[in-house]
Amino acid sequence: MNNTRMVYFEENDILHLSVSNEPEAGSVELSPNVTAELNEQGELIGIEIINASSFIRDSILESVQAKLLNMVDNRAVEQGVIS
Repeated sequence: MNNTRMVYFEENDILHLSVSNEPEAGSVELSPNVTAELNEQGELIGIEIINASSFIRDSILESVQAKLLNMVDNRAVEQGVIS
């Protein structure tokens, strides 16, 4: 059974992803706006993203830019511009 849920709290711009219904026993800050929530065994049970709209926008833009640069580089190699 898949317990994965995602909830967005628009008023606070917080995205919460939970992968388990277990109680949170601790957390680890992965970056200034991203926190991993852990159970008693230290396993991941959730992720909280603060300023989620900016985080997701920036993550998507980085991913798209990297893919575009890779495509441009590959075309340049194919055309012999870059070896």
